[in-house]
Amino acid sequence: MKAKNNASIYSALAANLLIAVTKFIAGGFTNSSSMISEGIHSMVDTVNQVLLLYGLKQSKKKPDTIHPFGYGKELYFWSFMVSILIFGLGGGISVYQGIQHIIKPEPVNNPMWNYIVLALSAIFEGTSLIIAIKEFNKVRGGLSWWNAIVKSKDPSSFLVLFEDGAAVLGLAIVFVFMLIGHNYHMPYMDGIASVLVGLLLVFVSAILARESRSLLMGEGIGRDTQHQIRVLAEKDKAVIKVVNVLSTYQAPDEVVLMLIIEFDPDIDTEDITASIERIRLAIKTTFPLIKLVFVQPQTYTRIPSSLFEIKKP
Repeated sequence: MKAKNNASIYSALAANLLIAVTKFIAGGFTNSSSMISEGIHSMVDTVNQVLLLYGLKQSKKKPDTIHPFGYGKELYFWSFMVSILIFGLGGGISVYQGIQHIIKPEPVNNPMWNYIVLALSAIFEGTSLIIAIKEFNKVRGGLSWWNAIVKSKDPSSFLVLFEDGAAVLGLAIVFVFMLIGHNYHMPYMDGIASVLVGLLLVFVSAILARESRSLLMGEGIGRDTQHQIRVLAEKDKAVIKVVNVLSTYQAPDEVVLMLIIEFDPDIDTEDITASIERIRLAIKTTFPLIKLVFVQPQTYTRIPSSLFEIKKP
């Protein structure tokens, strides 16, 4: 997948901050639990954008003696934290507050303010969602939406998309149930809307946590890419076969690769050294995301240690 910029994150941050304030004000005036839940949702989303931007900044730090492979996984850590915040603060509080209002329903005062806020929120959230969709379309490389999300190694690209999508759907839920409750004098509908918004956030957080956890735990390159690397390496005249392919994503645009290769036992050390350099060059040229390539011969034991030193791309 291609590189992306942060336009969707900045647009979501601005929209969510503005909307959160207006929702809290409207919820306080009208005594609407679903509107307050929506305010909590927008505030959590605002914090999430800040954490994502912080994670992106941290992930760009250069390698040092303590972190020789860099800080790329900072983004994965903060993305996982975002999913936890959506679950706990967004989903959990909304469900709890909704249940309280179902048990003890209270009539909504001056619902017109809620409708105005919902309309404005729909405009802002909808605009942010459109920007997120456009940004994601730039990086998904012709893949279907779900495959692009599953195969993406950049959580920031689909986190904003999911958050904005959940926000727009949440607004629709609140609007429908608020309209029903107001017109048919069913105040508990406001609580039901709050519960549904909370469950929506829990569902979204589960998907995001699953993807972020996989990357944080050291997800490697896909099977198709592994096969292409095997074929590429085995084309070299000194290679009998590739025994194993080991890899991990250190960042969305950085992969560390290790190959265990069985070389022709009849060739000397100089030939093996030349073969390793050819393989490294071929892999880095074909797969630019692979920054470091380690090659370990399986059966040849008289290999100089310099062959296994880390070389900068």
